[in-house]
Amino acid sequence: MYAIRQHAFGAPDKLVYEEMDAPAPGPREVRLAVTAAGVHLMDTVLRAGREMGMALPRLPMTPGREAAGVVDAVGADVDEAWLGARVVAYLGHERNGGYATHAVTSVDTLHRIPDGIDDDAAVTMIGTGRTAIGILEQAALSAGDVVVVTAAAGGLGTLFVQAARQAGAVVVGLAGSRHKLDVVLEQGANAAVDYTLPGWEERLDEVLGGVPSTVVLDGVAGRLGRAAAESLGKGGRHLYFGWASDEGHFASFSPQEFEKYGITSELAVGPTMFELPGGIRRLEETALQWASAGRVRPVVQSFPLARAAEAHHALETRATIGKVVLRPADGRR
Repeated sequence: MYAIRQHAFGAPDKLVYEEMDAPAPGPREVRLAVTAAGVHLMDTVLRAGREMGMALPRLPMTPGREAAGVVDAVGADVDEAWLGARVVAYLGHERNGGYATHAVTSVDTLHRIPDGIDDDAAVTMIGTGRTAIGILEQAALSAGDVVVVTAAAGGLGTLFVQAARQAGAVVVGLAGSRHKLDVVLEQGANAAVDYTLPGWEERLDEVLGGVPSTVVLDGVAGRLGRAAAESLGKGGRHLYFGWASDEGHFASFSPQEFEKYGITSELAVGPTMFELPGGIRRLEETALQWASAGRVRPVVQSFPLARAAEAHHALETRATIGKVVLRPADGRR
């Protein structure tokens, strides 16, 4: 088989396309012939050797925590009815192995891919989608909300914009280029603001028309996340879940500021999400159902597996739209 291997921490060029033996499934495991593998910003952080709340993987390793494909081998104590099944799985924070033509995972992680969605959409929803569902459940958006979404052209952001508009909310998306603004508007946002331009905060106030936001969904953090949260009115909620900015920290408010502005700021991932009813498995199932029913349409930018280093570089430099996916079948193009 072919896989992306990492032998040292560092720049994207540490990801090397290599030929190696295909893994064999152990007890209660299956092997997938991978058709789509999800790429996370956290993958780029770990590749560079920065822990950021997660232990660094042992090297050499094959990255990738999400994979869709067809079951082509089963281990002991696995029903052979899985053979040939079209499935998607979150492989786990520690296991990895998705950036490859074949990957092994526990049978307990599998979901059959619903009819009507392709493998790119399925692999998007099993990780990024489940996170989006968990955050949206905590946000509990309604028609009375005015929602500001940072990184609105990203994998999570595009899902948030679609879901918020379905809930009847007014949505303003923040993104970093003219093309990205067009994507945000195509997802249904009422307005989009380029946060890379001087005076973008005033532009946000202008498109809000003097009406304070009620919810900010913030995956960027740092100064941008803080500025977006300052659009909130009394009773507003700042839900944060990522740090795509180069500053490497979440937006912060002092107790005095919380009292002054009358807002709340809360982490919407991690233990908070794990404690939602039904746990992570239920979030995965819901995410796949939403895509199958057409409630959301995952936006995907794909790269051939052999160009994983290019995909990482594009993601780190904010040159991507939607969810980044690697396709083993695309060869070296």
